[in-house]
Amino acid sequence: MPIKIPDTLPAFTTLVSEGVRVMTETVAVRQDIRPLQIGLLNLMPNKIKTEVQMARLVGASPLQVEFTLVRLGTHKAKNTSEEHLLSFYQTWDEVKDRKFDGFIITGAPVEQMDYEDVNYWDEMRQIFDWTTTNVHSTMNVCWGAMAAIYHFHGVPKHPLTEKAFGVYRHRNLAPASVYLNGFSDDFQVPVSRWTEVRREDVEKAGKTLEILMESDEMGLCLVHEKAGNRLYMFNHVEYDSTSLADEYFRDVNAGIPIKMPHDYFPHNDDTLTPLNRWRGHAHLLFGNWINELYQTTQYDLSKIGSK
Repeated sequence: MPIKIPDTLPAFTTLVSEGVRVMTETVAVRQDIRPLQIGLLNLMPNKIKTEVQMARLVGASPLQVEFTLVRLGTHKAKNTSEEHLLSFYQTWDEVKDRKFDGFIITGAPVEQMDYEDVNYWDEMRQIFDWTTTNVHSTMNVCWGAMAAIYHFHGVPKHPLTEKAFGVYRHRNLAPASVYLNGFSDDFQVPVSRWTEVRREDVEKAGKTLEILMESDEMGLCLVHEKAGNRLYMFNHVEYDSTSLADEYFRDVNAGIPIKMPHDYFPHNDDTLTPLNRWRGHAHLLFGNWINELYQTTQYDLSKIGSK
């Protein structure tokens, strides 16, 4: 089944050109099934690019998915037009009475700040608490994952001496996990962050947290919390082929010291087009997550969050 998004959303044309099946409201109402309700709390500056990345992965599911774009009410976006936000987004305050099968919380360019110094931290804390009663399963990504595991378990983030930046090999630590169904033992994941969450801190937080993916060089990648039905993804499986290049050239052009992304450009030549070596596992992870939503969520949305 296709993903249902507004016809005029910029992501619509991109997804159609890539072969992702999308549907209009008119077509969706003809199908006598309950679509999965998945929300995206988009904290990234370039919201349109993030919409495409996430909708691409969610839309590859054979299930019908209704995708809702959500933004913060206490923070004004500077890099996305007000017209786009008003046309396609709802604030969290506008959706907080709804129930969702799945909810994605993205990263944000604030990871070098203390959580309490982020000007929308109070709203984020409310949203994290709200997910425990109104969301069946949450996928937290990069800063969103660090913030969530700090909020729920007090697990700190640690600054790095230099940016973790590039494509790194990761190991499958839990082949029997439903979220890693079909994963190879060894695979590659894009990394782009200035901080890290450490294994020893996660292990201290208790047995409810299970480490699913890890890199010998970059540390933790994916943690699952069964009790809270949450995933914490500290890296960027959702990235486009050129996402790391965009970040690299942005900093180079701004005169910001930055190393070339690790194992990314062919032959370490930044004039060559990068090859995407993580796309398949990105689709596997999101497909497995959505399949698990379908298998375990309540048919009656109103019952989500009830014991």
